[in-house]
Amino acid sequence: MAGKNPLRVALIGTAFMGAAHSQAWRTAPRFFDLPCEPELALLVGRSPETTAARAGTLGWQDWSTDWREAVARDDIDVIDICTPGDSHAEIALAALAAGKHVLCEKPLANSVADAERMTAAAEQAAADGVLSMCGFSYRRTPALALARRFIAEGRLGGIRHVRASYLQDWLRDPDAPLSWRLDKALAGSGALGDIGAHSIDTAQWLIGESITSVSATMRTFVTERPQRAAAAGLGGVADEQAARGPVTVDDAVAFTAAFSGGALGVFEATRMATGRRNANRIEINGETGSIAFDFERMNELEYFDGRGTDPEAEGFRRIVVTDPVHPYVANWWPTGHGLGYEHLFTHQVVDFVTAIGAGTAPSPSFGEALDVQRVLDAVEASAGAASRMTTVERKAS
Repeated sequence: MAGKNPLRVALIGTAFMGAAHSQAWRTAPRFFDLPCEPELALLVGRSPETTAARAGTLGWQDWSTDWREAVARDDIDVIDICTPGDSHAEIALAALAAGKHVLCEKPLANSVADAERMTAAAEQAAADGVLSMCGFSYRRTPALALARRFIAEGRLGGIRHVRASYLQDWLRDPDAPLSWRLDKALAGSGALGDIGAHSIDTAQWLIGESITSVSATMRTFVTERPQRAAAAGLGGVADEQAARGPVTVDDAVAFTAAFSGGALGVFEATRMATGRRNANRIEINGETGSIAFDFERMNELEYFDGRGTDPEAEGFRRIVVTDPVHPYVANWWPTGHGLGYEHLFTHQVVDFVTAIGAGTAPSPSFGEALDVQRVLDAVEASAGAASRMTTVERKAS
């Protein structure tokens, strides 16, 4: 690490994603040979007491309660945005205008219009060497990266089916409290944007095709919840004395999708699937093979090779994706010693910093994230129109 140019980072957000990103910025240069040395320069939050304490715990040199300070400081090179979606556009636009590289959590924005503005600004900034990336972290799962390699190599042949579901249960209790994720003004949508966006991005990225139309339905099973007394995990502790407030987002969404190459997609996202804690699943069936993945078994990929010559031995093969030949794995532990959720964010930092060092466009770009935003918009429009088949509107380039 000695002699490398520093890359000074300001992180906006101190909660769940702030902790995950902090760990990643600390860890990445200690396991990967990066072109420059990330420095945890500034943590930005809302509460002075909480932010100061989190800065100490998470390893940040300084802290602030004003993101504009981070954008204005000449010694900050990267702005990492881990705030609710309603503030993504304002922060990102200011940061890009100030010549800062930007890493922004997903979904990119709360509307297509804001995502378009962010993408236009990112493309303009890229011409001056200022880079940006959206944090669809599941792309950095070694097993999914291996699945993409298999598909690109043609092992599955032409793709026919994409079957994706993202199942959580942290809102199954009707007395689970309100949080920003249940407020449409802050979050944009509920299960759709929070976790369904991951499935959309993963599917399009894996098979290299775009979703062209959708037919969707959405449900809000619990329309009122207690106010929150304290934050904890994804939700928090309810204030039993306070009046209940409205839930203004979806609890669950299901939709069918058509892909540009002819594949049929079926998607489901819910935070009400009792017993499923983080079952981010995808199965892809092609003419000559299939892959299946479930994040609750994140170090495994199921692969069926339909090109075999022995019918008696046909079946899905379980690949334990922990060998040095697998994506990202060589920099970690001996074969068989699995990785965890936090490693995805480390890989994300590695890819982003590597792109900055090389001056090449990182992926997923804001443009790719805008494409996901347009699918989210089409899903909402379809659900609001009695599941009418709805085209994903994309502007001609």
